Amino acid sequence: MKQLLKKSIYISVFGMIAMSYQACTKLDENPYSEISNDKFLNNRREVLQAALRPMTHMQSWLAPTGGSGYYYHSELSSDQLAWPQKGRHGYDAGDHFRQHYHTWTDNESRTRDAWIGMWTGLGYVNNALNRIQATPPEKVGMEPDELNAIIAELKVLRAYNYMKIMELWGNVPIVEEVSEEIANPETKPRTEVFAFIQKELEENVPNLLPLSDALIGRVNKAAGYAMLAELYLNAEKWVGQPMWDECIAACDQVLNGEGGGLGGGPNLAADLTSTFSNTNQRATEALFQFAYSQKGGFAFDWGGFFMGYDYMKDVLNVGYGGWNAFVVIPTAFDAYTENDLRKKEWFLFGPQYKYGTQTPVLGTEEWSGKPIVFVNSIRRESEGDLTSAGGMAQGEENSGARFNKYKSGTLQDANYRENHYMIYRLTEIYFNKAEAIMRKNGGVATQEAVNLINESRKRAFSAEDWPAAQYTTASLTLDELLAERGREFIFEGKRRTDLIRFGKYTTAAWWDHRPSSDPNRELYPIPNTQIAINPNLKQNPGY
Repeated sequence: MKQLLKKSIYISVFGMIAMSYQACTKLDENPYSEISNDKFLNNRREVLQAALRPMTHMQSWLAPTGGSGYYYHSELSSDQLAWPQKGRHGYDAGDHFRQHYHTWTDNESRTRDAWIGMWTGLGYVNNALNRIQATPPEKVGMEPDELNAIIAELKVLRAYNYMKIMELWGNVPIVEEVSEEIANPETKPRTEVFAFIQKELEENVPNLLPLSDALIGRVNKAAGYAMLAELYLNAEKWVGQPMWDECIAACDQVLNGEGGGLGGGPNLAADLTSTFSNTNQRATEALFQFAYSQKGGFAFDWGGFFMGYDYMKDVLNVGYGGWNAFVVIPTAFDAYTENDLRKKEWFLFGPQYKYGTQTPVLGTEEWSGKPIVFVNSIRRESEGDLTSAGGMAQGEENSGARFNKYKSGTLQDANYRENHYMIYRLTEIYFNKAEAIMRKNGGVATQEAVNLINESRKRAFSAEDWPAAQYTTASLTLDELLAERGREFIFEGKRRTDLIRFGKYTTAAWWDHRPSSDPNRELYPIPNTQIAINPNLKQNPGY
């Protein structure tokens, strides 16, 4: 039956995403919201169009594609990435400063954008669910099991959307319907929201189809178990209830292949680059991904946040530039030893040359006409400051190491910008299980936990360096596990969650950030404009 379902609901996710993307940008087309149920969902293709539409929206707030959504708030409020002012560029009304220093208010335009974007995404899921659940299978030419599998897929996706909303704002409404009437749902306690997410995942993940080529870019069983592992791992922090055994069990479902996999996987990649390359569509580490495609008209555009000024096109031989926005915080770059291969593979650092040559690329701002050299500092070195710690207002065009984890290939590459974005990958399951084992053991590493982390870490060191770099039960402390999580998952939108779970988000210092020691900062304020619209929303403590 599983094979039958795989075959019967297969559809090109590239084509479906491109079709949905075009539908929301061509203004001469009728939006689905104005099509009555009796004129839409008449066949399998339209069911899949409706079911996949929420995925095209989710990339706008989850992936590092330039929107002020979950990714922006997760990374810029943490200890690895910052968006400093660089001369006349990047102040942006102090938005990024307030993220870095944890001084935001309930009137942040970017937090408001995140709230609207994420709740809109939840509305897309609810809309699809409401319509599909009310559709008789015979009307669309589908078997009941086939339609039920898609319903399970959407319920799991809704739970994931809710998990990310709950993570940022804590106490939020629970909404399962799309109403044509104005409604003001009430704020629910975080414990109730957590219980809703848990129930939705536990009931529906077993009904998902295992990950296979047909499910690339869609919710699948491996993705569902990864969501459960994340929920359980954070349960003690989020609702005060440790769920270490449940986390380990969910991880084991992925590790034993119950959730399916790609390319004979799931298996850890043998190297540091293939999982993020422009041929990563069937990466063996992949569990859940956004199926971007330049050829399909829906490229993964990380340029806005992560690319330097236009001269970086010459460095990488690509056709896209950026805002010279995100840089690596100096203390985060220092967390890598010099022999850690990730420091070479995942960052742009040092002198920058035109692609394939030794011709320096020249600056256009503080270093106008001079070679660009990315440095591990954020200070006014062009003005002679070579010793201070620097600060968010003191950046220059070459300040900080830069992103190079995903590589698009050159303009001449047949797979140029075909990269998929990894939402979950197998390495995270290894780390989650190891952490759950350690926490269950009073924070002390067992040999099993050490083996799990070493399996990932050994890719980052040469055979010669590995004996000294590998962990032991004595060296793998919880603090070291957090540090290694940071080194492994940098740029992947995970850091805020980790810092909060380890109790460091409001208590630790990094670079020029000083701790607030205010636990209320572990949640963002509900935007005051939303409370004005819906007086039944209750503001989070401290705002």
